[in-house]
Amino acid sequence: MKFLVQAVLGLSLLAATPAFAASPAPTMQAGAISPAHVKAVQDLLGAMQFEFAMRGVAARTRFPSEAQRQAMFAKLDKMPPTEIHRRLAPMVARFVSADTAIEMTRFYGTPYGKQVIHSRYNSSAQIMMPGARPAVAPEEKKERKRAAYVQASKELADAEPMLQREAFKLLQAINNEKR
Repeated sequence: MKFLVQAVLGLSLLAATPAFAASPAPTMQAGAISPAHVKAVQDLLGAMQFEFAMRGVAARTRFPSEAQRQAMFAKLDKMPPTEIHRRLAPMVARFVSADTAIEMTRFYGTPYGKQVIHSRYNSSAQIMMPGARPAVAPEEKKERKRAAYVQASKELADAEPMLQREAFKLLQAINNEKR
């Protein structure tokens, strides 16, 4: 039964996300990962509220039964967010530089960054007239043009498929744990 669950989870990853195979994210040298780098990535995952992304990965995963799906969500509910960030950070540090982690953590700490995170996980239907653009405060326009932010945002966006893949791997590990 355990093998069946692992096989189904693995196949669902291959079927659901062909983008993982199509665009490999840049990897960093294994020797370049320091404890400070891992801590910076851990802080970034916390600022991104990545525990909600883990729930999204679990929701997209195909389970053999509804009972197993519910059991997985129960495990995620019991696990503190800091534990998810701690376990995921060393894997993600291979794809996200320390500078990017620090810059994006700073960004997600700003009022606009908090709004971005909130809208990512709490989106609702919005109606916009054709050709209309959302209003952006001048200080936010300035923030978006900062060279450090632009570079870090691009690197994080490029690493997004790898973050999802590592989240899936962690989800599998959590599912295999006896609790």
